[in-house]
Amino acid sequence: MGNRMFQNQTILVLGIAKSGNAVSRLLKKLGAHVVVNDKNKVEPASYGEQLRILGCEVYDGGHPIELFDKYHFSLVVKNPGIPYQNIMVQTALKRGISVVTEVEIAYLINPAPMIGITGSNGKTTTTTLIFQMLAESAKHPLIAGNIGEVASEVVQNATKENVVVTELSSFQLMGTKKFRPHIAVVLNIFDAHLDYHGTKAEYIRAKMKIFANQTKTDFAVINIDDEYLAAERKNLSGTVIPFSVHTVDLAGAYIQNEAIYFQQEKIIDIKDILLPGVHNLENILAAVCAVKAYGGTTEAIVHILKTFQGVTHRLQFIKEWNGRKFYNDSKATNILATQKAIASFSNRLVLIAGGLDRGNSFDALIPSLKNVAVLIAYGETKEKLCESAQQARVSEIITVSDLPAAFHKAVTVSKAGDTILLSPACASWDQFKTFEERGGMFVQLVNTLV
Repeated sequence: MGNRMFQNQTILVLGIAKSGNAVSRLLKKLGAHVVVNDKNKVEPASYGEQLRILGCEVYDGGHPIELFDKYHFSLVVKNPGIPYQNIMVQTALKRGISVVTEVEIAYLINPAPMIGITGSNGKTTTTTLIFQMLAESAKHPLIAGNIGEVASEVVQNATKENVVVTELSSFQLMGTKKFRPHIAVVLNIFDAHLDYHGTKAEYIRAKMKIFANQTKTDFAVINIDDEYLAAERKNLSGTVIPFSVHTVDLAGAYIQNEAIYFQQEKIIDIKDILLPGVHNLENILAAVCAVKAYGGTTEAIVHILKTFQGVTHRLQFIKEWNGRKFYNDSKATNILATQKAIASFSNRLVLIAGGLDRGNSFDALIPSLKNVAVLIAYGETKEKLCESAQQARVSEIITVSDLPAAFHKAVTVSKAGDTILLSPACASWDQFKTFEERGGMFVQLVNTLV
């Protein structure tokens, strides 16, 4: 475990959330002097208190920049969610200290090849598909990143026999320097997280860092239906494997005669795939490219596609009650995800949407809203969503304060044969800590119906 790399170095870890805790423990194990800082006060029995017991120095309740005079930091590892405007990050950069995220540390000590998956939408589904297909192919995959275990925790158990399948956000990729996945997958690029990145160009730059260090012996899996990715194809250093729902490109995965093909080999008829929704075909094509590039078998791919039902909080069917079907799509934290969710249904749709206001309009959602019978909007963005719904001529538009009120209203105004869909088109942070918490509440509310 590359264990001399960080020995006797003094490293500042910013943020004591899940990733900060994992990387602090790892660095301590590797012989580093670890200083941890979080703007919030450390509670008893929290990660921060546990790190103190392990021998890390913990500074909480603020960001004391005098730490940079007290210690000679060789590196700063920051929680992906901490913005670069943060005073500690800015101080480090001004002093020429490298600032990375824990994914970089995980990569540097990882003995196994890595498959990295990013994109504005579909990351979790694609990561899960790749992991399951490789497991079925007996390739000994480990799964890491946003999807569950922190990468720097997972790689500690990895050997050369494994492959680490990692879901990556733009926030994580921003903080990488040497990170080089053997297979890099970019699903799509859409305006997202502009409150963090500032501009779409910066957001794209962060996403494209996944390809930065690749060579011809690596693989770049890209969606050529995405204009930006199609244009970037010629600039990529890795061997490009394209996928497309609309174009037949024999170098990768495509659709022909209502079936999925990879480099002229028929994989499976679309009618035999269990996972619903046109948008999932993109995720499936991307997974097929990555798995084939790594040497997975067609038999394994087919088996998973015939049995895989999808991931929690992503178009998750909950149950049917009084002729109404309830779906939890809480993971739809941007407009594109909600557009794709709406397009997955042909019956009368009652849409529950709303959440954190990131300053964007919902004009791009108007064409999709034309297929919605009732919009119930809540949270910070409810007024903006209503404006777009009015332009789309949605027949019934209702605003409420929070998700429970939205759910009860949906039950009241819906009728037998309707689909009730939570697909917020917004982040959850105005009323919830995570989209999982939001989806969990919705599932709980649905399950109270008897």
